[in-house]
Amino acid sequence: MSSNDWPLWEVFIRSKQGLDHKHAGSLHAADAQMAIENARDVYTRRMEGVSIWVVESKNIHASNPSEGPSLYDPANDKIYRHPTFYKLPEELKNM
Repeated sequence: MSSNDWPLWEVFIRSKQGLDHKHAGSLHAADAQMAIENARDVYTRRMEGVSIWVVESKNIHASNPSEGPSLYDPANDKIYRHPTFYKLPEELKNM
């Protein structure tokens, strides 16, 4: 298998200051271990990452933006999900 035949991987990096992983880019690799090592070399050269996720691109499925209104419409009738219905203790400063 040549490098042209290797699958495409999406790379997500969690920074030292962050709590979530953010999409950093894409790369080709023969397997997941190689994708992680290549992602480390390409996307965390300055030691800014603390965690790397790689996902083979073919395994990512996304909603169609044109279907957004119908996809999210059922949530509009669930007003109990809005935080205005809950009383927070006074000692709780940030939510």
